[in-house]
Amino acid sequence: QVQLVESGGGLVQSGGSLRLSCAASGRTFSRYAMGWFRQAPGKEREFVAAINWSGGRTYYADSVKGRFTISRDNAKNTVYLQMNSLKPEDTAVYYCAADTTSRSPVLVTTTPGEYDYWGQGTQVTVSS
Repeated sequence: QVQLVESGGGLVQSGGSLRLSCAASGRTFSRYAMGWFRQAPGKEREFVAAINWSGGRTYYADSVKGRFTISRDNAKNTVYLQMNSLKPEDTAVYYCAADTTSRSPVLVTTTPGEYDYWGQGTQVTVSS
């Protein structure tokens, strides 16, 4: 079992920044990939960013590339999402997720169904 708890969401003006955190517990954090997803009202959950076991490989959705940065601190069992130059269209509930079933220390996935643990979500609202 893995428990994931997100924090750091809130209300920010367009062009502002937020840093989301996701604290994990329950399994060896350094042995699974992590991802961030988001879901806006009336829309499907979409991939935002992912990071491999060591943090050496990252992958981003085109819509956030160059503005968001995913990172992890395996000593603190925490993954982060630094969000800069926020836009109103970034408004959504943000979820972190763990892919504990992959045996690859390198590969990451963008598919929500391949993540087996999810946090409760944190709201991010960007005002124009």
